[in-house]
Amino acid sequence: LSYPFGIFVDQNKTIFIADYLNDRIVEWKYNEKQGKILAGGNEQGKRLDQLNKPIDVIVDQHNHSIIIADRGNGRVIRWSTNQKQDILIQNIDCQGLTMDQKRFLHVSDRKKNEVRKWNLDKINENKEGILVADANGKRYQLNEPTFIFVDKDQSLYVSDSRNNRVIKWVKDTKEGIVVAGGNGQGNNLNQLSSPTGLFC
Repeated sequence: LSYPFGIFVDQNKTIFIADYLNDRIVEWKYNEKQGKILAGGNEQGKRLDQLNKPIDVIVDQHNHSIIIADRGNGRVIRWSTNQKQDILIQNIDCQGLTMDQKRFLHVSDRKKNEVRKWNLDKINENKEGILVADANGKRYQLNEPTFIFVDKDQSLYVSDSRNNRVIKWVKDTKEGIVVAGGNGQGNNLNQLSSPTGLFC
């Protein structure tokens, strides 16, 4: 591995790793001594069978596929177990991915400072997605949102890296609330310093 970034652990304790600088996704089964390349690994590039700095990965058990934030190519791409690939979202500075219980794919966009969601079963019907959290809030504007998570109540948690905090958006609200950090950058127990990871 070289600069492993996003990880996903499935119900069988298999770890899926976005191997950022090797331009691939690696699957590491529980108690195995080495991993297996699932996606990419064909040199860096833009072809459907190539990746360019993948930064996050999630598993879609429903479709037996993995969904990848292919950051260097500005796209979110799905790889099926039969090695078929299709681009789900284009022209996005994708950083974090998560999927809720209703099969909505949430994606953070670092350049636009926002998080949008797409219904995976109807993704071709709405290419723009639905805005969930953005930088236009009155109190809590996002500044380079990175990794994200949606809980069972449909609340969205965002690592707001440049603002040194984690923000929670309760479903259907226009404003988020700070749940960690938010007291400037630092190493005190009430501070964070450019948080990037988030796991709930």
